Amino acid sequence: MTIDWWTLGLQTINVVVLVWLLARFLFRPVSRIIAERQAAAQSALDAAKAAQAEAEAARAQAKSEAAEQASARVAQLAQAQEAAKQESARLLTKAHNEVAALRAQTEAEIAKEREAAQTQMAREAGVLASDIAARLLSRLPEGARIDGFVPGLVEAVRKLPEPTREALLAQGKLALRAARAPSAEETTRIEAQLSEALGGPVTVELSVDESLLAGLELDAATAVVRNHLRADLDRIKAEVTQDD
Repeated sequence: MTIDWWTLGLQTINVVVLVWLLARFLFRPVSRIIAERQAAAQSALDAAKAAQAEAEAARAQAKSEAAEQASARVAQLAQAQEAAKQESARLLTKAHNEVAALRAQTEAEIAKEREAAQTQMAREAGVLASDIAARLLSRLPEGARIDGFVPGLVEAVRKLPEPTREALLAQGKLALRAARAPSAEETTRIEAQLSEALGGPVTVELSVDESLLAGLELDAATAVVRNHLRADLDRIKAEVTQDD
């Protein structure tokens, strides 16, 4: 078999040229296009991943903000409920205090009115008792209306301070009121007992005052000595009717 080297060489050259042409004008552009497409796809994929990551971050932030807002609303609601509770307690306490103050004021007014009524009743009872006693004592025997009160008057004069007794003695004549007009004997006896109490002679100028009911009253510039039923009744009446 004879080999045609010339033909074989031409075929080889053709193959080489074809390969070169394909590599030059087909494979390289295709490879570049593929690489560019791959780069574009990768860039788009990266952009998509970045967008997805950004979306995930935005969703997470929105979720966190929503949770924070929900927590803030819960806290505000709890704070509002606590404030309402405190205000309700304050108003309830205030109402209780006002009711207690009103009750205390009412009780104080009732007690005051009761005390005033009791005082008025005691005063009226004292006045009535004094009037009854005065009417009863006005029925004393005539002798008892003076004689029974002379010793008490004399004893009261004897207990006066010495300067006062000296002034009465120096006066000489003493004004004496009596529940009734004394007899001459009674007048003499009164003057004698007063003279003995003062340590010197004195006389009396008698006047009648039936309002005394029974007893005597010595009136002088330096002393007033009372020993009669009207003074006793007035004192008792004052003690009974005085306010506490």
